[in-house]
Amino acid sequence: MKTLKVGIATLDQYKARTMAIARGEYVPAAGEPKVWFRSLHTLSQVLSDKNRALLALIAQTQPDSLNDLAEKTGRAKSNLSRTLKTMERYGLVRFKKGPGRQLAPRVKYSGVKLEMIFH
Repeated sequence: MKTLKVGIATLDQYKARTMAIARGEYVPAAGEPKVWFRSLHTLSQVLSDKNRALLALIAQTQPDSLNDLAEKTGRAKSNLSRTLKTMERYGLVRFKKGPGRQLAPRVKYSGVKLEMIFH
């Protein structure tokens, strides 16, 4: 599995970067982050100890559905759904079609590398 490279940038920094890319003034290098967080606080919430344990469990057990994952974790399905949707927005998980209309969560990366902008 690959490692996800994430960055930390303020909203203004991210907008400026995106606009420079759109205008053709900046071409991102191959190794630059694809996913950006607004703050270390946001990153720490998304990748809390509890959520990292959840990602590890998904990677190890490959649950067939959200119900299956809820049984394995003892967490409420609604809580898992919210957490996984947030992780999906940041590219940490994806959902694979499972049996019937079930969605099976899958981990896309084996780790995360952080890059921060200081200007």
